Amino acid sequence: MRRFNLAKLNWKYVIGEVLLIFIGINLAIWFNNWNTSRTRNADKEIALQKIEEEVSNNLEELVNAREANYSVKEAIDAYRKMQVSGLGTVATSEEITQFQKDYPRFFRVQDSVLHQGKKYIYDGDTFINLELMELTEIAWETSKTTGITGAFGYECLYLLEGMYNVQKLVQNEVTKAANALQEGDIKRLLRVLEFMEQLDAQLERDYNSVLENIRNCD
Repeated sequence: MRRFNLAKLNWKYVIGEVLLIFIGINLAIWFNNWNTSRTRNADKEIALQKIEEEVSNNLEELVNAREANYSVKEAIDAYRKMQVSGLGTVATSEEITQFQKDYPRFFRVQDSVLHQGKKYIYDGDTFINLELMELTEIAWETSKTTGITGAFGYECLYLLEGMYNVQKLVQNEVTKAANALQEGDIKRLLRVLEFMEQLDAQLERDYNSVLENIRNCD
C-alpha cells in the first residue's frame, strides 16, 4: 500500500489548484447563465416584435372590416324603409338613386313600374357583401408554445390574454354572421352585426392598449 506524507505536500499549491478549479467552475456557470439569459432576452424581443406586428395587422383588418360591415347594416336598414308590404321596393327615382349612391352594388334594379305620384315599384336583386375578417394569433400561440411568454411580466401577460380572448369572441361572431348570411336569415345577421359592433369596439381598445404597452413587457 502506497502511503502519502501529508507533511511533505505543498499545501499552497494544492489550495491554489482547488481555488483555480472552484473559480473555473463558477466562471463556467456564470457564463452559461449569462449566455442563456442573453439568448432568452433576444428570443423575448423577437416574440414581442412579432406579437406587435400581429396586433397592428389585426387592428387594421378589424377597422376595415368593421367599416364595411357597418355599411351593410346601414344598407339593410335603409332598404327596409323602402319596403311596402305586398308591393316590395317602393321609392321615387331620386330616393333609389341616392340609395344606390350611398350603398353601391347593394340593390341592382332590373325593372320599375309607376306606382302612384312620383313613386315606382322597383324589381331587382340585393347583394350583401359581408367582410369576413381574419384575425391571426400565430405569433401569440408560437410564443406560448416555446415558453418565451414566461419571460413576460404579469401585467403584460394579463393584457395579452385578455386581448386574444376578446379576439376569439369576435371571430366566433364572424362565423355566426357568415352562417346567418348563407342561410338568408337577415334578422339573425343584423343581431350578430349589432353585437359585433360592441365587441369590435372593445377589441380595438385592447389592441391599442397592447400596442402602447407591449414594449414594457418586463
